[in-house]
Amino acid sequence: MRETVIAPRSPCKTSYAERVIGSIRRECLDHVVVSANGIFARSCRSTVNYYNGTRTHLSLSKDAPEPRRVQLPSEGRVVKVPRVGGLHHEYLRRAA
Repeated sequence: MRETVIAPRSPCKTSYAERVIGSIRRECLDHVVVSANGIFARSCRSTVNYYNGTRTHLSLSKDAPEPRRVQLPSEGRVVKVPRVGGLHHEYLRRAA
């Protein structure tokens, strides 16, 4: 993690940082026992990847910040793919 300095007395920017930090804490760190700095960094990285690539956001019409393509039924059956060390799952179509 890198520190980013914001302008003093800028509450409009603080809310976004607090929202992301709160989401990482609630969705990952509250469920994982962190015993080393490497485990913490890996957990945060996988949570951020899940948050941006897989997790649905109501403000984006239930899409992720990194848009996903529509998977047609002809592409195969639905399989469950674990994310964030198995805390969350993504459902994808895979050919048999």
